[in-house]
Amino acid sequence: MTDPGALEGGAAATDFAPIAVSTRSGVRETLHWGAVVALAADGSTAFALGNPDAMVYPRSSMKPLQAAAMTGMGLTLPPDLLALACASHDGAPQHVAGVRRLLAAFGLQESDLANVAALPLEERAAADVLRAGGGPAPVLMNCSGKHAAMLATCVVNGWPHDASYLSPDHPLQRAITAALPAWTGGPVARIGVDGCGAPAHVLSLIELARAFRAVATGDAGPEVPAAMAAHPEMVGGPHHHATMLMRSVPGLIAKDGADGVYAAALPDGRAVALKVADGAARARVPVLLAALTMLGVDLTDVPSSVAHVPVLGHGEPVGEMRPLGELAGAWSPSGRP
Repeated sequence: MTDPGALEGGAAATDFAPIAVSTRSGVRETLHWGAVVALAADGSTAFALGNPDAMVYPRSSMKPLQAAAMTGMGLTLPPDLLALACASHDGAPQHVAGVRRLLAAFGLQESDLANVAALPLEERAAADVLRAGGGPAPVLMNCSGKHAAMLATCVVNGWPHDASYLSPDHPLQRAITAALPAWTGGPVARIGVDGCGAPAHVLSLIELARAFRAVATGDAGPEVPAAMAAHPEMVGGPHHHATMLMRSVPGLIAKDGADGVYAAALPDGRAVALKVADGAARARVPVLLAALTMLGVDLTDVPSSVAHVPVLGHGEPVGEMRPLGELAGAWSPSGRP
């Protein structure tokens, strides 16, 4: 068996600590390891569990950073469409219509999208597509807003807007990569391929937190945080945790990423970035909420459907996901209203 700590690049096993546990009928069932870093308002490290320098793929947590880079390249969008550029959207009619509106505004077609085809993430939206005789399509895929914005940025700058826009060597992607160090505080470690086909940057967790801080404070430009705050429903969907978190905490920008990543920040400079080592999505939100609580963020208005991640038995709650370590004393999901 290969030691995960010996693989080339990325996080090592020693970078992680226990951060969350699921319980079932009063017994601990599953232990999740990970790393969390939180920044104080002045940008200093407020606390960390695991290694804040662990190298990770932020995955879709990069979208607000990519959108901020594109606004710096001259992309101008209505706020709802700029929020959609930051989205892992549910594929609801408003999201799909928004992508089509964005494409049309720049003389683009759905066929220009080079992301993978998929059904909407939201089950009812997916069922509606199938019921109407449709199937997977790039415009329905949760990353289509980002890809439409990338194509629009190419049009604005006179760059090729064929499928080569996904290449790390394309002028668009080179410009995005060049913009990141000003916000992260360091060079991009490596570039891989994301699930949608776009370049996937490798950053340390603390660099991801710094970059989100730059977006939330406006240091990376005022457009993206204003758009996300005004249209959180375009970033996910009405029942998506990122959308509900942003609605519940004024000024918060929050974006999840695949394989256990979450990042969030506030206009005053407080920020959090985390990675669940095994990629478990269910552990992310309780850990994020605990970290925000430790930073003094008021989460009173966060709905219980977000705050509480139940473990089900025979369709009924028989346990829950709980933060561990320093985070355990900060957040009690079962005590939420």
